[in-house]
Amino acid sequence: MPDYDVLCIGNAIVDIIAQCDEDFLETNGIIKGAMNLIDTQRAELLYSRMGPAIEASGGSAGNTAAGVASFGGRAAFFGKVSNDALGQIYAHDIHAQGVAFDTRPLKGEPPTARSMIFVTPDGERSMNTYLGAAIELGPEDVEPDKASGAKVTYFEGYLWDPPRAKEAIRQTAKLAHAAGREVSMTLSDSFCVDRYRDEFLDLMRSGTVDIVFANSHEIKSLYQTSSFDEALAQIRKDCRIAAVTRSEKGSVIVRGDETVVIQATAIKELVDTTGAGDLYAAGFLHGYTQGRDLKACGDLGSLAAGLVIQQIGPRPRQNLRREAEQAGLL
Repeated sequence: MPDYDVLCIGNAIVDIIAQCDEDFLETNGIIKGAMNLIDTQRAELLYSRMGPAIEASGGSAGNTAAGVASFGGRAAFFGKVSNDALGQIYAHDIHAQGVAFDTRPLKGEPPTARSMIFVTPDGERSMNTYLGAAIELGPEDVEPDKASGAKVTYFEGYLWDPPRAKEAIRQTAKLAHAAGREVSMTLSDSFCVDRYRDEFLDLMRSGTVDIVFANSHEIKSLYQTSSFDEALAQIRKDCRIAAVTRSEKGSVIVRGDETVVIQATAIKELVDTTGAGDLYAAGFLHGYTQGRDLKACGDLGSLAAGLVIQQIGPRPRQNLRREAEQAGLL
């Protein structure tokens, strides 16, 4: 029996979330809807200009791990924090959600990563991320028992920014595949795809990655096309399974010649899109590691994404297992 259903690897980031108007983004030179990497100085400046904020442990893969645990799955996480106040908050939050997190914290500088997230009235989030201690994640942080003992390893494309994290991921993927497990990734952000297109395609075509998660913007960026159908036809050839989200249009899952179309979950109000893709992946991977068919996996992903966008913050406040049972999905 594997020890874990899903091992997630990602940047351990504390999110600092505030609402703002479109003018604020323009005045401060923030690219709307993207993840902008920033330095210490810029982080301090934006923080000083923020309105009232909510602090919540985030980071893409960390959110996915918390989602898997909320569904009742066994989740583990690799990610680097510093031995400071934000690092302690992060570790407390992820443990409280039932995720195994044993990566040794960094002693001293740089401090724990944080992301200033500005949410506009349309619910779109614009992230400004100072990576801090997160970039110190390296091969020495790979725990072989977790790498070979998880049914699926899942990592975020954002990890291609810090160089040593790539080594950690390749090492984990080797251990996972040697144990007969699968590896998945999320493309994370269309700007991230622009930076690492060739490497991402190589990860898929070389078989390092079996399952890919993306949204419609990311997949079009990956294949440098304005046609969603064309991009979908390409990714079908490049990886074993691809799950592509399309906001209110739901999602499309492809495997070989098979195509499964998933409806979006009906919502009362769109509050904040932070974490939507992360929670979709959590629902999908929970279903997948329990042996469910692709339709059931997609429906679980859709449910989790639909719930998280109706709240501020990227981690589910509801018990996702209970919500799925009430919706007749588990």
